[in-house]
Amino acid sequence: MSDVMEKSAAVAENPFKAEYGHLIGGEWVGGSSGKLIDQLNPATGQVLGRIQAGSAEDAARAVKAAADAFPAWSCTSHSERQAILFEMGRRLKENAGHFARLETMGNGKHIVESTHFDLPMTIDTFEYFAGTAYIALTGELEADEEFTAMIYRQPIGVCAQIIPWNVPLLMMAMKIAPALACGNTLVLKPAETTSLSVLEFFKMVEDLLPPGVVNVLTGYGADVGEALVTNNAVRKVAFTGSTLTGRKIIEYAAKNIIPQTLELGGKSAQIVCKSADIDAAVEGVTASTVFNKGEVCLAGSRVFVHEDVRDEFVSKLVDQIRNVRIGDPMDWGTQLGAMASRAQFDKVSSYLDVAQEEGAVALTGGKAAQVEGQAGYYIEPTILDNVNNDMRVAREEIFGPVTTLLTWKNEEDVIRQANDSPFGLGGGVWSKDITEANRLARGLDTGCVWVNSYYNMKSGVPIGGFKMSGFGREGSREVLHHYTICKSVVVSTDDKPQGIFSR
Repeated sequence: MSDVMEKSAAVAENPFKAEYGHLIGGEWVGGSSGKLIDQLNPATGQVLGRIQAGSAEDAARAVKAAADAFPAWSCTSHSERQAILFEMGRRLKENAGHFARLETMGNGKHIVESTHFDLPMTIDTFEYFAGTAYIALTGELEADEEFTAMIYRQPIGVCAQIIPWNVPLLMMAMKIAPALACGNTLVLKPAETTSLSVLEFFKMVEDLLPPGVVNVLTGYGADVGEALVTNNAVRKVAFTGSTLTGRKIIEYAAKNIIPQTLELGGKSAQIVCKSADIDAAVEGVTASTVFNKGEVCLAGSRVFVHEDVRDEFVSKLVDQIRNVRIGDPMDWGTQLGAMASRAQFDKVSSYLDVAQEEGAVALTGGKAAQVEGQAGYYIEPTILDNVNNDMRVAREEIFGPVTTLLTWKNEEDVIRQANDSPFGLGGGVWSKDITEANRLARGLDTGCVWVNSYYNMKSGVPIGGFKMSGFGREGSREVLHHYTICKSVVVSTDDKPQGIFSR
């Protein structure tokens, strides 16, 4: 990606179209409501384009298109599906600079992050799942002298997929790539605030897929979510987003009793041991605080520091956080961009007020940031001290650049505190003692634990939660079972009657 900066700089000031339709049955069509939703650049407030405000009628059209396309698509060869997914990744790689810019303009994350995390991870997701097309439908055989049982895996059918606004392109790839590799058709609903980069991606690849295999429905979740998930042609729903919305998805899915995979909220713990490399731990916690403005479900926003190294750790952390460069997301020197929307800015600001009310102390940050020449939604990176595990700021997902500090003395105590949370998505352990690190990692009730790193995400490693963080796994071969259904065909190899009715 050595040419990314040059390609990004070459894109016009506003590269988006004035208006986008739904993608239904291979065509870009208007919505039945006739209403549009503005897509804003959260750093400047500029209207970048408008999308359709979808309706229940639009959802029904999209599901029908997917259902009509399923019989033929489900019978395509492994090699055909693999080639399409690989070509999606290849085109994205060829246009990586352009799409990094689109992601930054639509979400407010800084361009370095879009360039060196979002786009490579998205490309890698397509390439990884292209490789799984040959194993997605692999079955098993069981046999003895009386029978042979063939255990098939088949595509599950039409999938409803709903993605969040924090990493639109990556979330899109993590949903559609395994579904397509398994031979399913789908209706994808991107977030109503950050749809543009996803829509531009499908404009780029629309020639690769038969009509109706992928349908993209835009709009507010309240208007289309229930109609989409409860449609009796939908056989599976995959959702990433808030725990509150996840509960509604479960209720909708219960109507037709369809399976769900849900990746929901988090309030992940990072444990800093007295044997830790303090500088590495400080860097990791800083990254967790400011990466994507803290708008990450896996953020390690509860940091438990051993009392013996607390003073050194806190001093270095506060110094590093204070030096984070807040600014224009399109500036390559920026390290923290704008919150993705006014709603998210207001939510994080309200939690900073809650922190004061609860008696927490902001060692640095704690308020909105003023950025010269920018009218957007900026929050200072914030470290909260004097926090206990019962406070709202330690229990509820803030989804912003806010990290809380807590202290621990012994392993039993810190594992108890770390697990005393309704969530269980991610976690981190900082220790030079591998035995200690392993004990702590195994003791955490969470789906993913990073040791001596954070956000060390690798293809093929499952991501998913415990408890109220949801269920199911993504990013690995395990997700293939979520997009297939098991069928057993038992063939008798004994040609004599069984004698059930003999006297």
